Amino acid sequence: MCTPMSGVVVAIDAGTTGVRAFAVDESGGPVGWSYREFPQHFPQPGWVEHDPLDIWAAVEATLGELRTELERAGHTVAAIGITDQRETVVVWSRATGKPLANAIVWQDRRTAARCDALRDAGQLPLVRARTGLVLDPYFSATKLEWLLTEGGVQGGPDLAFGTVDSWILWNLTGGAVHATDPSNASRTMLCDITRVAWDDELCDLFGVPTSCLPEIRPSSGRLGVTGDGIPVSGMAGDQQAALFGQACFAPGMAKNTYGTGSFVLMNVGPECPPPVDGLLTTIGWQLADGGLTYALEGAIFVTGAAVQWLRDGLGIIDAAADTEALARSVNDTEGVYIVPAFTGLGSPWWDPYARGAVFGLTRGAGRAHLARAVLESMAYQTRDVVESMRDAAGREMTTLRADGGAAANDLVLQLQADQLQVPVTRPAVAETTALGAAYLAGIAEGIWRDQDEVAEQWQEDRVFVPTMPTAVADARHAQWRRAVERARAFSS
Repeated sequence: MCTPMSGVVVAIDAGTTGVRAFAVDESGGPVGWSYREFPQHFPQPGWVEHDPLDIWAAVEATLGELRTELERAGHTVAAIGITDQRETVVVWSRATGKPLANAIVWQDRRTAARCDALRDAGQLPLVRARTGLVLDPYFSATKLEWLLTEGGVQGGPDLAFGTVDSWILWNLTGGAVHATDPSNASRTMLCDITRVAWDDELCDLFGVPTSCLPEIRPSSGRLGVTGDGIPVSGMAGDQQAALFGQACFAPGMAKNTYGTGSFVLMNVGPECPPPVDGLLTTIGWQLADGGLTYALEGAIFVTGAAVQWLRDGLGIIDAAADTEALARSVNDTEGVYIVPAFTGLGSPWWDPYARGAVFGLTRGAGRAHLARAVLESMAYQTRDVVESMRDAAGREMTTLRADGGAAANDLVLQLQADQLQVPVTRPAVAETTALGAAYLAGIAEGIWRDQDEVAEQWQEDRVFVPTMPTAVADARHAQWRRAVERARAFSS
């Protein structure tokens, strides 16, 4: 075990809009952090891109700033963990280490027609059985196929593909390691999640040369070392890392992370369950002993991004934190519903042609009603997912652990408890995505003994219990579902 004032673990959390470097001590308590946003690129409607060099520059800046802060405090870094935005596709040259194209982000919808064609050709059963996913442009395979067929990227032995975790690991290790973990691999639509291996039939289907793929290594275990000798020992997709950071280690435990989108994950244990309509089956993590944990997932594409829209698109708030006070200035939305399907709808609808819509406007509707409707849409979308998950798992959800940026908003969590009619718990450490990556790295390096020790460190901050009558919650949710039906299949 490490001693106080030494051996902290650093997590690099490379999200959709920025990178956070986050350090925790042996008690799991935060001891420092740094954050940088990076630019978003929208070259065409429905297209979303990042410059991989911007991502790496943000990693270097935040990691450098945090390490300076830690050194001043007398801390040394025992290990680094990486967590990332998952399905986003990065391609680069093994020879130069330079990107060959902009990264295509998980939100990007340019391959919707290709997914339709694959579905029409009868390929959905294969994809569902091997990957636990659905044919949707959200996932990596059709994005990589597009780069190889329409994006000008050449195949061959020099080509390296990875999700953002692989890109960061490559750079941290000076190009020595090209690897990913099972949680990220399970989001590419190229991985057989029962064998935890790249699938030749799927690679052939999407025209992906297996030579470009990273090695799949356990989520907790030494992957490589940085140039100054720090082990990189943990890796997981952001939502799986949050499930780990929330100590949801028993089957049936669930969490919701409110970020750009929101993602509900339920631990379903070591056996891969059969595909479930409306939901994804994903690998949660793999420990160094080879033990696997699977999860059911509901992916909601737009929650926090809708708050950004209020700020940047409509200009009705100056900062995301202003939303709660503005929404609380009215008792309800007075019938206004916002369906934030800006990039289509994810679980349980999987409709890439849905588009954002506002319903129920009257002359009396104003800024506050729109703000409250956006916050309510987070709770309604989560309820849609949880109900599908409940039906699939055959068990009621008795509590939900919530984290991510919007979890700091008391009104959001109260609305969520009211819609689910179960308690919603906010943890003492809100950055559970980064915390999960740190725990995975720390377990590998002996900072923490095992999952049981991690679970002992988890603490709640506040529990929100339902206060709205069930009949009222149900009526409002029914009206929301009417709005969703009107927003679906709007774009051709």
